[in-house]
Amino acid sequence: MEKAHIGTINLKKKYGQHFLRDQAVVTHMIEAVQVTPAQSILEIGCGDGFLTRMLLKTKTERIWVFEIDPEWAERVRKEFINKKLTVHQENILDVDFTRLAPHKPWVLLANLPYQITFPILYKIFAHKDLFQEGVIMIQEEVAQKLVKTTGRDYGYSSLFFQHFFTLTLLDKVPPTAFFPPPKVTSRLVYFRPKEQPEPIEREEKFWVFIKQCFAHPRRTLRNNLATYSYKDIPEKYMPLRAQQMTMADFLAIWKLIIS
Repeated sequence: MEKAHIGTINLKKKYGQHFLRDQAVVTHMIEAVQVTPAQSILEIGCGDGFLTRMLLKTKTERIWVFEIDPEWAERVRKEFINKKLTVHQENILDVDFTRLAPHKPWVLLANLPYQITFPILYKIFAHKDLFQEGVIMIQEEVAQKLVKTTGRDYGYSSLFFQHFFTLTLLDKVPPTAFFPPPKVTSRLVYFRPKEQPEPIEREEKFWVFIKQCFAHPRRTLRNNLATYSYKDIPEKYMPLRAQQMTMADFLAIWKLIIS
């Protein structure tokens, strides 16, 4: 099978390279945030610079790009010679985000590789104090999972990220907006770290508890927690599936457990 390529550079399947080709999508990404000279922009995976070109027109004085593919990193360095822009040829998952601290707050604008979406999201969470806001392009199925509050696809990740971030679904993006087109629909998602998430006592253990509640989404709480020694859970919750319960329900139960 003939390899997809742009110019003289072959696209590499291992990096999940699907390059955006719809200018309207880029415009909507940038319009969804407020970029000032005091803010820095982070882009993950610049590819051939389709988004980077527009980012250079914003008011920011600093754009850092992390690109894993050395060929595209070098291509963008040579094509966009601008004092605002620094291209790092690195895997974003290996980057020590404390490097970003001197130049915060950051605005993230990126088309995330589908296969590492959640590892990147958890990394953003771990350093959420560095970010003011952002817009990411992710798989539609994952986007829906992030904003669900009940029912199918609602789970641990829904509760976790909604607790720490304000999340808003923006434009749906069809496969035809990319080259080569992926097999799935994408979605723009706006995020902003919450300044003061509701405090949770013994928080680390709480999130372990939530994972246990959702271990088998179709099973009841009674079945999922059968092998654990939690006490004081009201009987009215035990026949329910975790997907039928709200964050308020889980917090109420947790307060009884740890009291």
